[in-house]
Amino acid sequence: MIIYGLNTCSTCKNARKSLEAAGKEVIFRDVREQPLSEAELAILVAEFGDRLVDRTTNDWRGLTDWLKHSEAEAQLAAKPKLMARPVIQNGDMYYLGWDKDVQEALLSQ
Repeated sequence: MIIYGLNTCSTCKNARKSLEAAGKEVIFRDVREQPLSEAELAILVAEFGDRLVDRTTNDWRGLTDWLKHSEAEAQLAAKPKLMARPVIQNGDMYYLGWDKDVQEALLSQ
């Protein structure tokens, strides 16, 4: 299982802690330190579309108008911190966030 997120993200930390406590083998990948490749980004955008970009942050508001109107791939390539998180890959399944539904899906396995 791979968690894509930020080391400083409290939701990412909670997800990792809960999954490890449930006995899951977890690899954590900070997308600022190890940016997503074009192929990885394409998979995530195909899975989640525009939901992959967190438009509620100061980082989003600080984008140029051109980037704000660009595709999600361009926004995330320019500023990986804009990725909604965590993104959790479990085999060939992907999950966005750490809400009740994601927790039930991953912790009950």
